[in-house]
Amino acid sequence: MVDWIVSDGLTPYEEAVAAMETRAKAIAAGTADEAVWLVEHPPLYTAGTSAKPADLTDPDRFPVHETRRGGQYTYHGPGQRVVYVMLDVGKRGRDVRAFVKTLESWIIATLAEFNVTGELREGRVGVWVQRPDKPLTASGAVAEDKIAALGIRLHKWVSYHGLAINVEPDLSHFDGIVPCGIAAHGVTSLVDLGLPVTMADLDIALERGFADHFAATPRRAASL
Repeated sequence: MVDWIVSDGLTPYEEAVAAMETRAKAIAAGTADEAVWLVEHPPLYTAGTSAKPADLTDPDRFPVHETRRGGQYTYHGPGQRVVYVMLDVGKRGRDVRAFVKTLESWIIATLAEFNVTGELREGRVGVWVQRPDKPLTASGAVAEDKIAALGIRLHKWVSYHGLAINVEPDLSHFDGIVPCGIAAHGVTSLVDLGLPVTMADLDIALERGFADHFAATPRRAASL
């Protein structure tokens, strides 16, 4: 069983990080159960351990938070579902790459519930969708936009941080950074793709696919 927690409203980023770190330490110590926490944040940018200063193109637009997760710059804000996964990777094979692939597969399966084909690309972190409605790239290829990002950190083999799926964020907010260091492609969302998907719809799809990918049953919990 894994605690499945959904927070209403906008959760301050600093509070979320502190709560995640506390829970991850408790899971590692055997004093708390694993947890998946679904939140939305106020508009902000986060800088992962590989972030390059030049990729923060508008540093005064939103607060910028340095974070110890892997990856580069990302945006979080209203209309984006952030999913923090506090799971015991040590008990799940001690294979970080396999764990990340499972997260990617979970995202792709969730998108498929809305008839969206999410794809992975070598050398590009995250989950991508083809955009045949947009002009071809300079090389003549079909345009592709990012719809989901992910990055984790481990504490004694317990994961925290996680993934973010764009439901209906203000896509112009991504203009203040080079998302994940990739300038040649755009960013999209489920609503931008023309789908009337709500946050509640996405949450149901995420919960439905979780057991299949992580061999654990979500258990409702009141708080982290």
